[in-house]
Amino acid sequence: MKTPELILLQLKTLGPHSAKMLAERLEITPMGIRQHLQSLEQRELVCYEEARTKVGRPTRFWSLTPQGHAQFADRHDRLSSVLLESAHELFGAEGLEKLIRAREDKLYQRYANELAEEENHLGKLARLVRLRQHDGYMAELLDHPQGMLLVENHCPIGVAAHTCSNLCNSEMQLFHRLLGRGYRIERTAHAISGSRHCAYLIRPREH
Repeated sequence: MKTPELILLQLKTLGPHSAKMLAERLEITPMGIRQHLQSLEQRELVCYEEARTKVGRPTRFWSLTPQGHAQFADRHDRLSSVLLESAHELFGAEGLEKLIRAREDKLYQRYANELAEEENHLGKLARLVRLRQHDGYMAELLDHPQGMLLVENHCPIGVAAHTCSNLCNSEMQLFHRLLGRGYRIERTAHAISGSRHCAYLIRPREH
């Protein structure tokens, strides 16, 4: 992967970074990073905001523009959106719900078969993250004071979800079905509501 692509990937998965932070992560000189950032800015893929410090000049923190985020869009996302719109026109709301449930059931069967090979909860979560990574969600699992945080830095169904929000509800339902009633699942960040990713707090229920 070329350096500009690595920079975009870092900003996509980790959010705003300064040139110094990017240089340290990618092991490239700050001057080299700045040259790449300027080139990406000219292509309207990144932008920056300045944060003032107590001394010295303000620090530029770089982030992706909408065009930058679009670099990670699934090639079939617009097609999925059109198909959902057509399904609603042809079969109505009930037919569209059947289509969404069928997708959820198919994912559930595939994921459940994989998770059944794990003996404990953390193993199941780690396997779920790998499955979501394979499906294009750029998922990661983070520690959280109240449990574990499943973060999905990219949503391959994002465009379709703007057309049909029930797709997002189906994603939540999928996680509930997979993990069972012993755990609470709370969506703490939602990409289509303006967050840079989706995040789900997973914690044991109190007995």
